[in-house]
Amino acid sequence: MRNIDIINANTDLGVHVDGARLGPDKLTEDLIIKNNIRGIYKIYANEENKENKPEDKDNKKKNLEQINVFNKQVYDTVKNTIERDNFPVTLGGDHSLVIGSALASIAKNKSLGIIWIDAHGDYNTFDTTITGNIHGLPLAAIDGYEKKYLTDFHDGSFYKPENTVIVGGRDIDPLEIENIKDAGVTVFTTEEIHKRGMSAVMEDAIAIATKGTDGMHISYDLDVIDPKICPGVSVPAVDGINLDEAYDAVDSIIKHKASLKSLDIVEYNPKRDIDNKTKNIAKTILESIINNI
Repeated sequence: MRNIDIINANTDLGVHVDGARLGPDKLTEDLIIKNNIRGIYKIYANEENKENKPEDKDNKKKNLEQINVFNKQVYDTVKNTIERDNFPVTLGGDHSLVIGSALASIAKNKSLGIIWIDAHGDYNTFDTTITGNIHGLPLAAIDGYEKKYLTDFHDGSFYKPENTVIVGGRDIDPLEIENIKDAGVTVFTTEEIHKRGMSAVMEDAIAIATKGTDGMHISYDLDVIDPKICPGVSVPAVDGINLDEAYDAVDSIIKHKASLKSLDIVEYNPKRDIDNKTKNIAKTILESIINNI
């Protein structure tokens, strides 16, 4: 069993909806600390006017400066974790924080693939984004497809689109789809998961992510799960995966733990949760991973 550092990345600067910044601390407030957890590191974004986010769709770089400052902190913390031979589990927070966590992992591990478990593609650019919310751009940034403005703190290689897989995609903007096709990223839709089963899809995704690489980073966005089951997310997308499929993805991650170099669980929004449904699901996912890798 690996030694683990949990990094609470408390931010929702990347989305106009308030609340995801509260998710990490909420998830770990009553977490049973196992012997293999070496520390819980808490990073807080400088967020002014937390409940009055800019919503001007013509502003394509909302909170850019603050996001870059925050992501540099995440980046340095995750790199430090890996340098101490610990395994980083980063909790979000909105998905823009993964620009820091995923790039830190490839900076230290040199060659990695990435699996993006998410209802959304997060493959917009500043030219194609409709909302200007930066949590819709991180995967494109991590792949170096849209790295201007977002990755200046990173000294290292980027993930290759041919080793990049989106699992559970179903709410992807038209121009974003064109970006994904242009880059050569693989997408397994929610519909395909329902037809083939999550285990089969994850086996294919892991094979793609690890082909010719030294391992993989996995980023698990809770909005991949149907909002009727998992309501506490900032941008819900209808007709998501069911709970069995959500947990089957975790089983696949654990099965291939030898290839796993780093992991995120993101987009838990306590302000949108109902009766702690989402918190309990997220904690089950988190505890399964930290107890079995």
